[in-house]
Amino acid sequence: MRRLLALATALFFAITLVGCGAGGINKQTGGAVLGGVGGGLIGSRIGSGRGQIVGIIAGTVLGALLGGEVGRQLDERDRLMMSQTTQGALEKSQSGIPTEWQNPDTQTSGTITPQLARIDTVTGRYCREFQQTVTIGGQTQQAYGKACRQPDGSWQVMQ
Repeated sequence: MRRLLALATALFFAITLVGCGAGGINKQTGGAVLGGVGGGLIGSRIGSGRGQIVGIIAGTVLGALLGGEVGRQLDERDRLMMSQTTQGALEKSQSGIPTEWQNPDTQTSGTITPQLARIDTVTGRYCREFQQTVTIGGQTQQAYGKACRQPDGSWQVMQ
């Protein structure tokens, strides 16, 4: 009975913490939930009576914070890999040829396919339209955009 109460309490606090986030479940939110539940279970083994409840609450909160941080870093790594591949493809890839990237740790992947560079009539800068795909959890999303070369040589996504 005590373990069931401890698990229910840990799950309640983990879900409450997740409810504070915006949008759907992402890697950071998933990490927070798993960390919160794990922390709550560990906290349930500390003390007895009110001390055990304090242990559950503290374990849940600490676990959720640590788990959320790990999830956030994975999201950042995916974005970094996508950004580096986008910059390289816009700079060096032949028009119409996709360049791939993949994060083997998360199985997140994508492609970027740049088109012919043209001088933008408004800004006078070289710009390239591109198609980008991102696959997360087996679901692929497509996007189209335009990037223009900055004075420092980098490419800035305009739309």
